Amino acid sequence: MQLTARTVSLALAEEFGIARGSRTHTEVVQLELSHDGVVGSGEAAPVYYRGETPASAAAFLSSLDLPDDPFAIEEIMRPLDGDAAGRSALDAALHDWVGRRLGVPVWRLLGLSRRAPVTSYTLGIDTLEGTRDRARRAARFRALKVKVGGADDLARLEAIRAESDAPLRVDANEGWTLEEARSLVPALVELGVELIEQPFGAADLESFRALRELSPRPPVIVDEGCQTLGDVAGVADYADGINVKLAKSGGLREAVRMVHAARALGLSVMIGCMVESQLGVAPAAQIASLADWVDLDGHLLLADEPFRGLQLEDGRVLPSHGPGLGVEPAQ
Repeated sequence: MQLTARTVSLALAEEFGIARGSRTHTEVVQLELSHDGVVGSGEAAPVYYRGETPASAAAFLSSLDLPDDPFAIEEIMRPLDGDAAGRSALDAALHDWVGRRLGVPVWRLLGLSRRAPVTSYTLGIDTLEGTRDRARRAARFRALKVKVGGADDLARLEAIRAESDAPLRVDANEGWTLEEARSLVPALVELGVELIEQPFGAADLESFRALRELSPRPPVIVDEGCQTLGDVAGVADYADGINVKLAKSGGLREAVRMVHAARALGLSVMIGCMVESQLGVAPAAQIASLADWVDLDGHLLLADEPFRGLQLEDGRVLPSHGPGLGVEPAQ
């Protein structure tokens, strides 16, 4: 097998703000795997809170000495440790290669269906008027994910609700204190918020447990605090569900294991993504049928989309019927 990795900068359609800051571009690592005349592709966006970078992903991929059999995905992936984004790109490229070699989509290889819950569309932190404008322009989406973690959180949510009756999901990216969360929960219930994602720092389990005692309240979903299979069991002690992202888990195989572990523990499941192209989002779309909620809008936030193949139907991001991941370069 021959691997070729490159770092690509993707421009966002507009500035994207979360509790930690804002950005106008994102860098991803794209990988091509060539073997026996077939090319499989994968992409991953390094996760900032894991301390990973495009350089660390590229270095990881360049260090690999792989067996010459792309069908041996489990044998290849199981012993690998290190950069999660690099592993995720490799896992995606292997699945894409096998699907293309056999002429079937990955979702069918995995024994899954093409159906999916509606995706949320993310509204970054902005001014009140900017938030209203973003909500108006997101009218075609059937659920909205609102980045929060600032002084105007409630006012922004009320402004969005005035523009849209879509279900709301809030994501604080570790930006709230327990006192802020307690004061906001009654209003969140009144506004019909579906879930609260990562309200506190990943290590602040006491705040999670205290928030869990409030009733009524939206379900609390853990993102930054649940990265791989080994983290899932602990979440059941302090939250209601997990957000599974392939860039954290290291790929499809680990993500599916996380989903099954969560179900065994009575946890809900969201399948999410980073800001990435259709090539990066496509692997998660293959397993979206396993989730209660999905947040697969990363490619929809870009100024220009370098790939084609995913379909947005009735608010759902669906994989194509094409082989492998089902995406191709736009040009």
